[in-house]
Amino acid sequence: MSGEHASRQLIDDYARGDATMAADTVWALEAHLETCALCRSHLAACVATEAPGIAALVDTVRAGLEPQLDAAVRAPSRRHRPRWVAAWLTPVMAPWLVMTVLVTLMALLLDAVARPIFLGGVSPVLAIAPVLPLCGVAASWSRGLDPAHELTASTARAGLPLLLRRTAAVLGVVLPALVVEGWLTGTMSAAQWLLPSLAFTSTALALGSVVGVTRAATGLVGAWCGVVVLAWATDHGPVDLERVLQSDQLPAWGLFLALGIGAVIARRNAYSTL
Repeated sequence: MSGEHASRQLIDDYARGDATMAADTVWALEAHLETCALCRSHLAACVATEAPGIAALVDTVRAGLEPQLDAAVRAPSRRHRPRWVAAWLTPVMAPWLVMTVLVTLMALLLDAVARPIFLGGVSPVLAIAPVLPLCGVAASWSRGLDPAHELTASTARAGLPLLLRRTAAVLGVVLPALVVEGWLTGTMSAAQWLLPSLAFTSTALALGSVVGVTRAATGLVGAWCGVVVLAWATDHGPVDLERVLQSDQLPAWGLFLALGIGAVIARRNAYSTL
């Protein structure tokens, strides 16, 4: 190399495919050619004069490809996605959020037609509301559901901030739906399910730093479903379930939420290696 450009002799040897060139010299020359238009033009001229066989091969390949490229069908243009969508949602979250909203609608329908026989009169919406956001949280950081998970997890913006954005996107869709359905049923105040729901969500994120967010969310949903089934199978179960979600239990749920948030903050560096 001479100055800021490769020497003419070096470019000539490279164009002829000189096998005696050192590997580190070839690497340095190729790296330089990527950024230097002047040396690339010298290389093109050298190929035409020093290696006419290569120039003929390139012309033959170009002549064979041009008709195929002209006849190729252009791929349809993809819909433009706002940048904030990629920052807050994954492609797989949309169907999961739709499914979660549909579950709330089914619970609302069950509340309207079969509430007297469901858990001794306990609202089905109230029974599923504390853990319903966990369905979307489980999908927000799932290795198996997101085809781009490894690519996303390797970016500099991955980790707890990205996980919190996706969790907030889930809560932003699910919680308003539960508010509307609680208002329609007329028997479920936000105080009965909002704090338990946030407590379960924070606990899922806290446990997710140890066992993975998807496993943690799935485990908590399974545990709550076990409580609901036990309440349905026992005589005093419905009464106990309503007592757990009564307003006088809010301090306990608040402590539950605070512990989950504290654990997330304490282990914030662990989320970059999930």
